[in-house]
Amino acid sequence: MTDELSVTGIECWGHHGVFDFEKRDGQVFVVDLTLGIDTRPAAASDALADTVDYGGLVAGVRAAVERDPVDLIETVVQRIADVCLLDTRVEWARVTIHKPDAPIEATYSDVALTITRTRGPAHD
Repeated sequence: MTDELSVTGIECWGHHGVFDFEKRDGQVFVVDLTLGIDTRPAAASDALADTVDYGGLVAGVRAAVERDPVDLIETVVQRIADVCLLDTRVEWARVTIHKPDAPIEATYSDVALTITRTRGPAHD
């Protein structure tokens, strides 16, 4: 059983979407992360080097969202999961990306996609 580290509500500005105006104008994307990690080494040592530096992680997540526009949030959320799994202490990552200003002709509160990725042959 792993522990869970969460960082929620990470606001990013990206130029993703299938419409030209989305790529041109950009919009807010919000990211929620939950990582499966063993926190016992950090608890014993009280050293940042023994855990995930969530400040650095958030910077990497923002960079993943803010670079290279793509059409689909499925592509962006996979990028984010890949960033989370770069740290070998992360056993799995659950990532939600919110696109609250998606161009939908209806009243709605949010569009969100959540994926879970585990460390495996594709990530080692």
